[in-house]
Amino acid sequence: MKKITKDMIISDVLEVDIELAPFFFEIGMHCLGCPASRNETVEQACAVHNTDVDALLARLNGFLEEKAKA
Repeated sequence: MKKITKDMIISDVLEVDIELAPFFFEIGMHCLGCPASRNETVEQACAVHNTDVDALLARLNGFLEEKAKA
């Protein structure tokens, strides 16, 4: 299982699992189709949307861990 890190580009995160998109929608990042936003890192997206990067990473990686168990 690949671990999501704060320096990963959003488009790379979505290539790991497209089902991670709703986590970005929840922080207000509704423009995932926009080329500029898809080239941001997770950390940059969190900074722009005033979100704790560590909390988001915990949610993203927790989702992947649970999915891997299923």
